[in-house]
Amino acid sequence: MRILGINAYHGDASAALVEDGQLIAAVAEERFNRQKHCAGFPKQAIQYCLSVSHLVIADIDAIAVSRNPCRNWHRKLWQGLKMAGGNPSALVQRFASSRSIQNIRGQFNAMYPEHGLAPRTEIIHVEHHLAHAASAFFVSPFEDAAILSMDGFGDYSSTLLAEGRGNRIKELQRVHFPHSLGLVYNALTQYLGFPHYGDEGKVMALAAMGQTKYLDLFRSIVFDAPNQSFELDLHYFVHHIEGVAMNWADGSPSVGRLFSKKLEDVLGPARKAGNPLDQRYYDVAASLQARLEEVVLRLVNGLAEKCSSRNICLAGGVALNSVANARIQAETPFHEIYIQPAAADDGTAVGAAFHVWNQLEGGTRAFVMEHANWGPEYSDSQIDEALKSAALTAETSATPEVDAAKALADGKVVGWFQGRMEFGPRALGNRSILGDPRKSDMKKILNERVKHRETFRPFAPSVLEEKTGDYFERNYPSPFMLLVYKARKEKAPKIPAVLHTDGTGRLQTVNARQNPLYYRLIQEFEKASQVPMVLNTSFNDSEPIVCTPQDAIHCFQNSRIDVLVLGNRIVRRG
Repeated sequence: MRILGINAYHGDASAALVEDGQLIAAVAEERFNRQKHCAGFPKQAIQYCLSVSHLVIADIDAIAVSRNPCRNWHRKLWQGLKMAGGNPSALVQRFASSRSIQNIRGQFNAMYPEHGLAPRTEIIHVEHHLAHAASAFFVSPFEDAAILSMDGFGDYSSTLLAEGRGNRIKELQRVHFPHSLGLVYNALTQYLGFPHYGDEGKVMALAAMGQTKYLDLFRSIVFDAPNQSFELDLHYFVHHIEGVAMNWADGSPSVGRLFSKKLEDVLGPARKAGNPLDQRYYDVAASLQARLEEVVLRLVNGLAEKCSSRNICLAGGVALNSVANARIQAETPFHEIYIQPAAADDGTAVGAAFHVWNQLEGGTRAFVMEHANWGPEYSDSQIDEALKSAALTAETSATPEVDAAKALADGKVVGWFQGRMEFGPRALGNRSILGDPRKSDMKKILNERVKHRETFRPFAPSVLEEKTGDYFERNYPSPFMLLVYKARKEKAPKIPAVLHTDGTGRLQTVNARQNPLYYRLIQEFEKASQVPMVLNTSFNDSEPIVCTPQDAIHCFQNSRIDVLVLGNRIVRRG
């Protein structure tokens, strides 16, 4: 059975193909159209998923859509009517978006006018948080697990607590809009002067530089509710009045202001984008992060009381909060944790497809997502053609990992482009920019030459899995860069380029099974440096991570990367 999963008309539009219970491909639309967090219909992502298996759309048995406008419709209608008094356009837009989701067959037939969907092809709408839950549990290594999905909201829910067993997911508890941990974090991200969709990671980084001076205030803003849940004091927000409208029509994900004047009355004026940061903003970020961690741990401990399993799967945008994730694994009754690499809304395309295969079709679970490499790859001839078009001369290497490791040990910045592109927001060794973690000025070098990021944002270490405990206080695997560990005091001075202000690193553990070439590169760097890790950041500059050789070459030519490695072709800056 061939199932095409899609996330459409929602942030991080994406597509995934599942065939007889095996994931074949998964990719976000932004990697093709170069529009960050694209929120439209994932046309190019769909085309890629079909092409990688040499299929046409008529070969697909089911389209699994990770939204179901019919779920919680009474809540939507009531909330929409309340919002209409202040902002009728938000109500009109929300129901227009729902109509588009309900007309998926028409979208496909318009996209493929000569050979549209087969009449037998089912269109199956999977509720947003069930798709999140399925994206984590059904691709995990666990036969049974507790499941927690948390984000802004989707289909008018913001949080789902569930239990997975075999090929079934059982819903246990929900938190509904307008109460949302994700929207609180989004609102404070705006308050702190980071207005763009997807900027929440900046606040997590900022939090390490502050004190929890405002924690009691945040405990009143996000307060404990019965059944170990939470609610919001809505006087501090406007999303329940004005709505959270995404500009889905042209695919531009943008969210209007979410916080009210009352938040500024108690915290002081909001920071304007680009203005200097001061201690007040650091402390707000630290207090927000601390309260998020408290609420998440309370939810998780409540989930542990409801489930006998000591495994937990996390999904949703909040599951990208790697500081909170590490505390779950370390401080709660759960022994094992699984978070797939595209935990945010792009991952719901995978979840919707696996929900259909497992829960609706009763298919056998025979797939575990051990790596993130589900996107396009390019042949030597395609790489050569791209180099020729760019008038670049390359050498061919039998051991590009050895050459790259030597360049890193010499202090060079390396653009590393290999194999299939990663799925999710992290570059994990196939579309990466690499540096020497020993160099105290490497962070400054990368920001000046390539990344141009805020100075408070750290870069990540990719460490040999078996050497993790030698450098960090914990050694639990973190293959998708979704856990933060503190460095050992005696080792921290050896790797200053990959540690944050508080001595922590958001690390990626690498083993030979998941990414053999990248593993060998780090091994080679260890031989030259006695350090079993490299600095890893995404191959981009204020744009989606590169997808094609042309994208990589463009970034190389418009930055000061020293060495570009495309497959086994190496270009050195003259």
